[in-house]
Amino acid sequence: MAATLYLVGTPIGNLEDFSPRAQRVLSEVDFIAAEDTRVTLRLLSHFGIKKPLVSYYAHNLRGRGEEIAARLEAGESCAVVTDAGMPCISDPGEELVSLCAGREIPIETVPGPSAAITALAVSGLPTGRFVFEGFLPQKRGERQRRLQEIAPERRTLIFYEAPHRLLETLQDMRETLGERRIAVVKELTKVHESVLRLSLSEAAGYFAQRPPRGEYVLVLEGAAKEEQERPSPEEAAAQVRRRAQEQGLSLSQAAKEVAAETGYRKSELYARAAGHAQ
Repeated sequence: MAATLYLVGTPIGNLEDFSPRAQRVLSEVDFIAAEDTRVTLRLLSHFGIKKPLVSYYAHNLRGRGEEIAARLEAGESCAVVTDAGMPCISDPGEELVSLCAGREIPIETVPGPSAAITALAVSGLPTGRFVFEGFLPQKRGERQRRLQEIAPERRTLIFYEAPHRLLETLQDMRETLGERRIAVVKELTKVHESVLRLSLSEAAGYFAQRPPRGEYVLVLEGAAKEEQERPSPEEAAAQVRRRAQEQGLSLSQAAKEVAAETGYRKSELYARAAGHAQ
């Protein structure tokens, strides 16, 4: 294969989700950079693939990234994989892609499953616009500050969370963001996959009684659209008179426009505006 960095998605649980293309690329590259070589070795063994592995994880990103880039520049090909899902998405790979892009080393992606997108699809919450937050800070004060920062966000929010922090995170969300709908998604595509569609209060109560186990994706409803404060009938009638005067409209046309904006009946606004004008 050409000297190229391949970003290869791996199954998030069910091995049947491993694409033929991904299998082919891993069998053809010169070496594989893995988040945990033990996990990747089990995957490769299952599919009968034998390739040299190098570790590439949070604590050796800089030094190992330089080594991988040097080998690519020397003509070798490399595939980057994480323990599950797509590289770079809340997993190692982002720094290596940036490094290789800066050196104009070719980069190709071999798409695979993503826990975040899979959870969003099954959540039952709006999917048209969303924000991926990954893991919230581990320290409670920092976590609450981050939640306060994103509180006004109206798009659907996606988080990852470890089981030992799940209950505290749900409680902090309820305290900071108020009551919202949430889908708590566990062990996607695995034997014990589950999707709980609850309110934040219900979710916190549920896990207070049942210790969490497994890895979780939280899909949270965005902030509600702030309702504009409705003017009083007198204020709305005053708007009708001003609009008629300033824009040269008939009182009837101005009442129609203000009625559409405020929810009052046109006839009521017209009568109030006309009575005051007389």
